[in-house]
Amino acid sequence: MERQKRVLAVHDISCFGRCSLTVALPIISAVGIECSVIPTAVLSTHTGGFENYTFTDLTKDIMPIIDHWKTLDISFDAIYTGYLGSLEQINHIIKIFDTYKTEENIALVDPVMADNGKLYTGFDKSFPSEMRKLVSKASAVVPNITEACFLLEKEYKEGPYSKEYIKELLLGLADLGPNQVVLTGVFLEKDELGAATYDKKTKEFGFYARNEIEGYYHGTGDVFGSALLSALIKGRSLINAASVAVDFIVDSLIRSCIAKTDLKYGVNFEAGLQHLAKELSRE
Repeated sequence: MERQKRVLAVHDISCFGRCSLTVALPIISAVGIECSVIPTAVLSTHTGGFENYTFTDLTKDIMPIIDHWKTLDISFDAIYTGYLGSLEQINHIIKIFDTYKTEENIALVDPVMADNGKLYTGFDKSFPSEMRKLVSKASAVVPNITEACFLLEKEYKEGPYSKEYIKELLLGLADLGPNQVVLTGVFLEKDELGAATYDKKTKEFGFYARNEIEGYYHGTGDVFGSALLSALIKGRSLINAASVAVDFIVDSLIRSCIAKTDLKYGVNFEAGLQHLAKELSRE
């Protein structure tokens, strides 16, 4: 039997509201990949639309976990980082990459920090430059358009976008270091939404989109990134992995829209896990 693949997911835990580890852990596990975790914080809910939530910072626990792991004979086929709440956490992740990143595994960074042309609350103007340092050490990166602009110090533009503009962003991100770049929130025509990819090794660009589903649901980036990484570990090409992730998130959005789920609660990805696992079991 083939050796089971293992991922290290470094995200926060929002106890309610589907995002971060409560998304990454079930999606990655559902396709037969072991998912180890380092929680960066514990929140009663995520911060998007909820008030009076609790927050426990776990920054001080990150490196002791790694120090213990160094005494064990373990390795990872992928390292996956999402929301990081401080510059100190970014520096810790860089140390984790120095410890566990190899030429063979995937180091996927989702540089969660901005959307719709603006940084998220709590991030100052120095944060993108520090995130850029982490991205430079990644083998793959999956920003949205806004995050790409902050990483590249470019002015944010609203879509629809031209292929030339998207390719410019993809190439710029690849120049920062990663071999594989996936850009989310891409639409070349109105009423569609999807992703674009660039593989530095093959020099290939890719575009894939579906009809746009109305509503800004929280946690969709984490659902996308987790499905994308799962497909990459299963040996899919970059554009195929992105297509699988787009389809998975769109189907989750459709279910949530039909059920009129509160936007804050995230999307119903759980009902699609069996289909995702079947899709990724195919050669």
